[in-house]
Amino acid sequence: MQEHKYSIKQWAKDDRPREKLLAIGAENLSNSELLAILIHNGTKEKTAVDLAKEILKLGKDNLGELGRLTIKELMKVKGIGEAKAITIAAALELGRRRQAGAPLEKTAISTSRDIAEYLQTILKDHRHEVFGVLFLNRANKIRHFEIVSEGGITGTVADPRVILRKALEEDAVSIILCHNHPSGSLKPSRADEELTTKIKEAAKYFDIRVMDHIIVSENGYYSFADEGLL
Repeated sequence: MQEHKYSIKQWAKDDRPREKLLAIGAENLSNSELLAILIHNGTKEKTAVDLAKEILKLGKDNLGELGRLTIKELMKVKGIGEAKAITIAAALELGRRRQAGAPLEKTAISTSRDIAEYLQTILKDHRHEVFGVLFLNRANKIRHFEIVSEGGITGTVADPRVILRKALEEDAVSIILCHNHPSGSLKPSRADEELTTKIKEAAKYFDIRVMDHIIVSENGYYSFADEGLL
């Protein structure tokens, strides 16, 4: 026998989040109502809003924490299968990209804070360490950002050859190195300093300038340039 599911169409009109969105605007819906629209259908026992509330609870009722949950973690909520979990993860990623994408190719980078705020947005939800590179044009505007290496909780290793090959492909005249510290610490390791020096020296042969190496965490950022290490 086919399991009956609560459909949003069966709800009282005032309780339907899709209709509410059309009537009063997305900004007036609660987080659980917005999530319910993505979930679409509930289960035999629970409505989509009920499931949404459980998902939010899993993320400690915080959208920042919710953005860190994996597909498998979202599926721990009974009634959230792979398809629903993927839909939620995709929506959260779009929100993250919208927030991070505004400065791309629009604002010339002039201070470490400019770039640190951008990097914190796109790297904050990674649970493991990743190493990325910003490729800039002659006007110091971002041409491209790419994560070139992913590691574990304690570190990652980036290949200078990969970075410089990509810089040439992007026709970049300068680059900014960056990585996150999931631990929250902002202190660079000896390996961080040695890698920065290696990439900086190699880049000189291609007339590419390493403008900075920025470490970001939830606690702020650390700029090699600001600290006189470049």
